[in-house]
Amino acid sequence: MAKEREEQSEGGIMRTTPQRWGRPFEEIERLFNDLRPWRSGLWGEAEIHGNMPRVDLMDRESEMVLRAELPGVKKEDLDITVDEQSVSLHATRHHEERTEKGNYYRAEISRGEYLRTIPLPCLVDGDKAKASFKDGMLELTLPKVEQSRRKRITVQ
Repeated sequence: MAKEREEQSEGGIMRTTPQRWGRPFEEIERLFNDLRPWRSGLWGEAEIHGNMPRVDLMDRESEMVLRAELPGVKKEDLDITVDEQSVSLHATRHHEERTEKGNYYRAEISRGEYLRTIPLPCLVDGDKAKASFKDGMLELTLPKVEQSRRKRITVQ
């Protein structure tokens, strides 16, 4: 990684990083990672940390249904928090200790924590929420509060 240096200019002190044209992909990756906090707001996630579980959010007439993929997570390692406007998922996938000899050529299996807060498009009643978890798939049924239900209005 290139070292930053400070340069004095008319407007004040400016941090600069020397260009590393010999390794353009490292520079692109650095720029991409610098934008990570800004990118998280583009898709409506209030919080993204660690591994981000993939979710489906479906609007039914009287309820919202949220499904999340949490492969390798045990039910007892799952924590769900619901308020009127969002659902927070926190889960831990424990690392299996192995005493294997050898070097990995690939290590793609995710381990560690999943954490995500999903904003909801309407108000829900968290006290009446129901959850089921089977084969790494979480399903939450979140009843809408009465005022949030869609109503068809006929024009007269």
